[in-house]
Amino acid sequence: VQLQASGGGLVQAGGSLRLSCAVSGFTLDYYCIGWFRQAPGKEREGVSCIRRNGDSTSYADSVKGRFTISRDNAKNTVYLQMNSLKPEDTAVYYCAAKKYTAYDYWGQGTLVTVSS
Repeated sequence: VQLQASGGGLVQAGGSLRLSCAVSGFTLDYYCIGWFRQAPGKEREGVSCIRRNGDSTSYADSVKGRFTISRDNAKNTVYLQMNSLKPEDTAVYYCAAKKYTAYDYWGQGTLVTVSS
């Protein structure tokens, strides 16, 4: 079982990035996928998640209206489109998979740096 997060990088404030979470070893259809982030010196926080059928999504208040999560089950990939990025969005972003109540599988993280 593996989750591979990618797409991070350096971007100016106001810019955009799209993160991808490619999963292997299990069928994406049966899992909820979440994006989390951890900034230096801060605790990890939930950013967004998408339910199995893709119809239900949720977002942290800090990213609502700027980030969009989506999934392509055929490609076994979940995306996080991040627009209007702010310096406070700088963090390592992780994707994780949950089948029932807990996130069982985690990716290695991808660094997003937003310069002011």
